[in-house]
Amino acid sequence: MQLQAGDKAPDFKTKDQDGNVVSLKDFKGKKVALYFYPEDDTQVCTVQACNLRDNYAELKKNGITILGVSPNDEKSHKKFEAKYNLPFTLLVDDDLKIANKYGVWAEKVLYGNRHMGIVRSTYLINEDGKIHHIIKRALSKTHTQQILKGWGII
Repeated sequence: MQLQAGDKAPDFKTKDQDGNVVSLKDFKGKKVALYFYPEDDTQVCTVQACNLRDNYAELKKNGITILGVSPNDEKSHKKFEAKYNLPFTLLVDDDLKIANKYGVWAEKVLYGNRHMGIVRSTYLINEDGKIHHIIKRALSKTHTQQILKGWGII
């Protein structure tokens, strides 16, 4: 069953780029943008992360916590964070449990070839832990604007 706005956001527990254990419950009472991306330090994922970095003050001003999720491990996340000076949390999903809970591990087609991968998407989760809005096609260059629009801020 596909998640929809109004559904309770599936909880998870994983590690971040610093080895800290993080759970969605830790962010109760806050607005969260849980964004899924395929891989650290690849061209499109880097553009997306840097768009969030460059607009981080605006997101923070509006009370939005950014959590990035990909199948990469802690070491990869730490390197990605350091290389691009990312001010937000990157979550490890190397077993794809979070991606599967949110339905973002799916078949994709690239140059006519079918393969499984992360569908670039973002879940906006409200202070009560419910899904407020889903960005099903996150655009790397304008992702911040999509998030702000999804929250009704712009």
